[in-house]
Amino acid sequence: MTAHVDSGNPPPRPDVPRIGVDEPVAQGGAEHAQPTSFDQLDDHELLRMHVAGNPDSFGFLVKRHRDRMWAVAIRTLGEPEEAADALQEAFISAFRRADSFRGDAKVTTWLHRIVVNACLDRIRRRQVRAADPLPEDEDRAAELAGPAEDDPAEVRERRMDVLNALKQINEDQRAALVLVDMEGYSIEEAAAILDCAPGTVKSRCARGRAKLLPLLRHWQTSRQESAAEAVGTE
Repeated sequence: MTAHVDSGNPPPRPDVPRIGVDEPVAQGGAEHAQPTSFDQLDDHELLRMHVAGNPDSFGFLVKRHRDRMWAVAIRTLGEPEEAADALQEAFISAFRRADSFRGDAKVTTWLHRIVVNACLDRIRRRQVRAADPLPEDEDRAAELAGPAEDDPAEVRERRMDVLNALKQINEDQRAALVLVDMEGYSIEEAAAILDCAPGTVKSRCARGRAKLLPLLRHWQTSRQESAAEAVGTE
């Protein structure tokens, strides 16, 4: 039987520090005298304008995508403060490295890659700092929230159990599961973000799910028992 990590909803995004302004009034410079609505521009154009010196376009690009980037960060790191710091590091890196974007992929793919790398870097630094480093298959893991249930207390308990279970899988498997099972990316898209072959993403997801299954089996058993009880009372 194959385990599948349900998406659910990530914890609310805290006040993540942001680069740039929320809503530009006009583009700067004499050559941009007419006010421009950034809503009408695609990601590639916003990034191109940033590289060309526009002071506001990158801030708007961040505003457009930060919630989804936050979901990736919190699910990869599991701790809001760590996720917020990693996200800010990623945005600063993207701000400074924008001129390295070749334009042969989606801007969101490029941003996701930077965010995932920032999160994985933090995990590795945390492991180096630890007095008793965990073995590879017991790295710190992300929160991959389960599906909504009727009982809010059960939802919270399930999410904590999933968080604890995911401490048993390594960072590469975790990142693949976040992108494929949580964020809904295809194998090919996740491979582009993680900069590896599609077959590698498939393998990481399969191994990660296989490790999660026995750790979360009690939830499946509990649902089956509840269903049986419901049938018995009809």
